[in-house]
Amino acid sequence: PFETHLYFYAVDGRLIFFFVLPTRVNDPTPLTEGIGNLHHLAFTVSRAVYTQVAEKLHELGISNTGPIDRGFMDSIYFRDPNGQLLEMACYKFTPPDCYHVADVLGLAHKIRVAAGDYNITDKHLAEAIAQLAERKAAMVPSAEMGG
Repeated sequence: PFETHLYFYAVDGRLIFFFVLPTRVNDPTPLTEGIGNLHHLAFTVSRAVYTQVAEKLHELGISNTGPIDRGFMDSIYFRDPNGQLLEMACYKFTPPDCYHVADVLGLAHKIRVAAGDYNITDKHLAEAIAQLAERKAAMVPSAEMGG
């Protein structure tokens, strides 16, 4: 009854809940890392939100990694007032209709491995998106076939 409940809506309909005691004293000491402990929480955000987060952290003087190019996404890391490491990430691509981010990344990973490349890059993403779009086109009945 004394907790504040924070609800975050996930795109797929799931909710993330945080239960916070307003009287809790913040401790910025980083949490213990290792087996059985949480390393960081990652949140996927739009490009607009990602840009605002980076600017706001800088404005407020909050220590952060600055933007990190991960090949398929951009990330920025910082610690919350309780010392938990947070990541805000923005994908560099939009999946084709009827596909999800995981579909694109899974196929891009296979393309990357087959090419012997170190990490997923724009060329792997572009090829994956093209292949998925071709698959979708092959599944759509054409008007000539009476579909």
